[in-house]
Amino acid sequence: MIFIADFHIHSKYSRATSKNMDLENLDKWAKIKGIKVLGTGDFTHPEWFKGLKQKLESAESGLYKLKGAGDDETRFILTSEISCIYSKNNKVRKIHIIVFSPSFEICEKINTQLGWIGNLKSDGRPILGLDAKELAKIVLNASQDCFIVPAHLWTPWFSLFGSRSGFDSIEECFEDYTKYIFAGETGLSSDPEMNWRISNLDKITLISNSDAHSPAKLGREANVFNAELSYPTIIEAIKAKDPAKFLYTIEFFPQEGKYHYDGHRVCDISLSPQESKKYNNICPNCGKPLTLGVLNRVEELADRPTNFKPKGLIPFKSLIPLEEIIANALGQGTGTKRVNQQYQNLIKEFGKEFEILLNTSEEDLKRATLAEIAEGIVRVRQGRVSLEPGYDGVYGKIKIFSQQEQKKLSKQKTLF
Repeated sequence: MIFIADFHIHSKYSRATSKNMDLENLDKWAKIKGIKVLGTGDFTHPEWFKGLKQKLESAESGLYKLKGAGDDETRFILTSEISCIYSKNNKVRKIHIIVFSPSFEICEKINTQLGWIGNLKSDGRPILGLDAKELAKIVLNASQDCFIVPAHLWTPWFSLFGSRSGFDSIEECFEDYTKYIFAGETGLSSDPEMNWRISNLDKITLISNSDAHSPAKLGREANVFNAELSYPTIIEAIKAKDPAKFLYTIEFFPQEGKYHYDGHRVCDISLSPQESKKYNNICPNCGKPLTLGVLNRVEELADRPTNFKPKGLIPFKSLIPLEEIIANALGQGTGTKRVNQQYQNLIKEFGKEFEILLNTSEEDLKRATLAEIAEGIVRVRQGRVSLEPGYDGVYGKIKIFSQQEQKKLSKQKTLF
């Protein structure tokens, strides 16, 4: 069975998330997007965990569904992100880790242990003064079937390789527990191709998830499997890096991520790694240190050239969310009435966003929507986009149509 999975999301109990991040809305939006398996996020939070136990029932092994839901409904997999902030080798480390659990009972064991270390009620993504290696030990002691994945590997402030807070290798972080780290999450500001340049990462599988803070952002990155629907099968397909079962990941164009380039948001300064080097990584405007982005950090640790392809890789496809494509084609902002109307029309016609982005033919798209929207979807599939990289917490900008084309389109609309 071919299905799409997004493992890393947050509930309404996490900081800076939408109040609509509840199970009912997650279920509804997973169906709109075409996601079959969705992480619950935040199983360490007492209130959210209580709700999960009340509202979900067992489906296939290690997967859950909303009580009373049919067999074709969304499946939930128990996941949580934990923020480990601690000092190691005379440096403060800030690392986010995604934990997968096969059952509520195992979650309870993990939550009890972590509750002795820090306050799990304060945030859906708890901040614990705990070494990442010690977290791995606690989780795997609860059950060997748990799965530990370093989140958004390259984000400057909170990740394993982050320029501000991370390590230079998986071994430096997890020491003798490295043998239990089978996967890493690319994050929005990097894609697999960038990660392939680091031979240290050959031994792990790269996965991609949305890290969504609102329902409409589900699936902006995801994983596509052709396997039996169950927790053990999914985890095994990832661990084994099995291309027959783990087909590909769905990625942001990494330039669209918030930390692709270097920069200083306050001064409106965005720089490539080469430009930063000229300024000794200091902001030319105010003299403070630049936030060094993902590309810079990849360049620093890379031991292979650009475009290197290791053996046994899982391929990927770069996409842009449908709402952004429509907004781009119409020359309007996301969330506007007209963009929403066109989005709803396409969902009504073809059922699921991923079906539209990945599979619907150009002819069918042209029949169902405006020619420029159909053209936009096709261009994204072909990678024919221009990109202004994100930096220091500012999302990158993607243009599917040039300024000239945009003027032409708006002229046509005015005439029409």
